[in-house]
Amino acid sequence: MTEEEARLEAFFAEAAPWETELRHLRAILRAGPVTETLKWKQPCYTAHGGNVAILWGMKGRFGLSFFKGVLLTDPEGILVAPGENSRSSRMVVLTDLAQVAPLADVLQHYLAEAVALEADGRRVTFAKDDLDLPEELTEALAQDPALAAAFDALTPGRRRGYILHFGQAKQADTRRARIARWAPRILAGKGMQDR
Repeated sequence: MTEEEARLEAFFAEAAPWETELRHLRAILRAGPVTETLKWKQPCYTAHGGNVAILWGMKGRFGLSFFKGVLLTDPEGILVAPGENSRSSRMVVLTDLAQVAPLADVLQHYLAEAVALEADGRRVTFAKDDLDLPEELTEALAQDPALAAAFDALTPGRRRGYILHFGQAKQADTRRARIARWAPRILAGKGMQDR
């Protein structure tokens, strides 16, 4: 057993309360033309040099997400956006093992379509971000040229994450506190989810 295989097995052994359910999803995905690896501490399935799908389990649900799910046709209507600000990924949300077997063929079809998208080099085209910078962020960037340069150097997705996080606070003091808290990470060129 390779180190990667051992890490994957450890993930599934510790995937309570969804170990059995995730193992069933795993079998469906591994039947497809994908490579299984561990990314972001989750089983991730890749093809043609790109991430295709990822398994996950949360407190009251489990499932899988397709990285470019917005491009899938979804004839069964089972794909949902992870959140209101999600633009690319779509996920299949399940709550019971009994839901997995009836979806096996559908999931294999969706996986094959996702792999074909990767093979074709298809990309999700994002509309230009129309998010306004919170006033407090504009002020902080104007007062600190190093922070402004670091913020501008971030990838669009990392900037978007920060803008959403800062802007969701209802009070100006909270927005300022969030900006101060995350400024060192921005200066280090890191997004909110980076290590």
